[in-house]
Amino acid sequence: MKNELYTFILEKKHHDFRCEYKEELSKLYSEKGLSPEERMADRFERLMRAQTPHILDGEMITLLRTTTNIPDVFTEDEWKKIRSEHYIHELGYISNLSPNYERAIATGLLEMRNTADEYGKRAIDAIIDLCDRYREEALKVGRDDIAEVLTRVPRYSARTFREALQFFRILHFSLWLEGNYHNTVGCFDRYMYPYLKKDLESGLLDEDSAYELLCDFFLSFNRDSDLYVGVQQGDNGQSMMLGGLDENGNEVFNILSELALRASGRLNMIDPKINLRVNKNTPLRIYELGTELTRAGLGFPQYSNDDVVIPALVDFGYDYKDAVNYTVAACWEFIIPKCAFDIDNIGAVNMPLVVDRAIRNSLPKAKDFSCVLDEVKVQLKAECDKVTDGIHDLWFVPSPFMSLLLDDIKYKNFGIHGTGLSSASDALAAVKKNIFDEKKITPERLIKGLDNDFENDAELLHILRYESPKMGNDNDETDALCTFILDSFADSLAGKKNCCGGIYRPGTGSAMFYLWHAAEVGATADGRRKGEPFGTNFAPNLFAKVDGPVSVIRSFSKQNFKRVANGGPLTLEFACSVFNSEDGIEKVARLVKYFIDRGGHQLQLNTVDPDAMREAQKHPECYRNLVVRIWGWSAYFVELEKEYQDHVIARQEYTV
Repeated sequence: MKNELYTFILEKKHHDFRCEYKEELSKLYSEKGLSPEERMADRFERLMRAQTPHILDGEMITLLRTTTNIPDVFTEDEWKKIRSEHYIHELGYISNLSPNYERAIATGLLEMRNTADEYGKRAIDAIIDLCDRYREEALKVGRDDIAEVLTRVPRYSARTFREALQFFRILHFSLWLEGNYHNTVGCFDRYMYPYLKKDLESGLLDEDSAYELLCDFFLSFNRDSDLYVGVQQGDNGQSMMLGGLDENGNEVFNILSELALRASGRLNMIDPKINLRVNKNTPLRIYELGTELTRAGLGFPQYSNDDVVIPALVDFGYDYKDAVNYTVAACWEFIIPKCAFDIDNIGAVNMPLVVDRAIRNSLPKAKDFSCVLDEVKVQLKAECDKVTDGIHDLWFVPSPFMSLLLDDIKYKNFGIHGTGLSSASDALAAVKKNIFDEKKITPERLIKGLDNDFENDAELLHILRYESPKMGNDNDETDALCTFILDSFADSLAGKKNCCGGIYRPGTGSAMFYLWHAAEVGATADGRRKGEPFGTNFAPNLFAKVDGPVSVIRSFSKQNFKRVANGGPLTLEFACSVFNSEDGIEKVARLVKYFIDRGGHQLQLNTVDPDAMREAQKHPECYRNLVVRIWGWSAYFVELEKEYQDHVIARQEYTV
């Protein structure tokens, strides 16, 4: 990777090649009465033709998006009718899948075309046409090396590491242009390693040249990523999984895994977002390699524990040979590549709201604390029923090209997030201690305080907020309440079948609901005031006083994660100063290993500098490359809305 190319992308000079796609296709399609499949095929062909080939100076992996927008295929009136007849998830377009890149790269598009339907054939022809135009442009500007690669791929199977990387870029680019989003990378070092291994053994590449090629490939993820917008800029789903156990229990981590970690650290960009599968036998060296990347401040790698996740997926009904190949979706939800059409984020349960209702309903007549817990079960079951009963007649806009990259679908499971778990657990702990154990406050006083946001009872606020137990301090009684909530969550969804015949998977993640759900509930019994957000994912309350990262890890690794394995990591924020000492890397690596060895299921680390973030709010032009972890993805701090910036600044900051 040439420094000039890196600077060119970093400074967004390639944006000069972009233009808006101006055809209003939905109205045209509506007037013609075209089928959804015909609309998607026609739009894909038009958008492919609209791309203008550009070969950037020094690049080895090519393809650049030159249209800024993708017009909808349905009018607003048509969407209104569709939504009246079906449940539409998010935008209605397919997302959060891990397709079979491996098969396409190993066979070539022409062979796949032989068994494709009419719309699949048209998609393949459009892709090949664009690549041919790129080949012509490469010859025109004297880049015979690029032209040679494009002569081979994507028509035919890749033979070399470079051809395989270019093939992936073409597939990934095409999925986004078709209108799919949060297209994950999957288990990259599993399906790409054979190409690298062959080139290294033949002498075509050495480790240094392979590394440079990989850096160039990683840079390609950042060319168009600003056009892949989710809830916030940076929420684009370009997640890559590395490492883990294979079907025989052997560690997959290889030279490509290590090169990928190094390349990510060198680029210091938000894509691809690195995830690392580990287990109780993972060597400390691999944790140290991951921690080197954490030190760079990118908010990854995110760690997933094979010892917990694989058995949990098997318990959910996945075949073992599929479970061992798991990856993550856009954030942290566990998905199966190639053969699953799971919707891992179809709903969420507001745990503090559930507990608040239970407290209000039960306290006036509760004889003991068990009455409160019984009511929590009732309210949680009711809320889960409400969420799941609203999901029926699910429909997606068809995706001809994505369909070509999927094997026979074996799984159609749905994932449900559990938001604000610490706030909910802390609220129950406060009620138990202050009302039932110590009888320090009365039910009437608590409910009155909740109703008026503690406006007239500062003492009550202080008791609940600062003198009541909080998750994160290794308090078995408090942590057991979280276990109770999660077990009840699992019980509430157990045995339910979704409208596609699959199951519902509960999880410990929050996604953006740590802000959205917090706005739906007033003051809560943990001492949280109206308008304050919850902690992100599976993490302590923002205002909780905790003893340190070790006690947090202990608190958040006691639960029965095999029952709630939709995903949702413990999130820890470390001060930048942690890495100033010579042994900082080893200390953090051992802390991560400690979490995994204790049976924690998922962990993400963030390296933060609150002072720098506050300065970035004042002078964003000086901090354009400041990266932070949001919930399951990383973003450039200055591109976030202020409420998300403020949440990162307010999180717990740890040292070791």
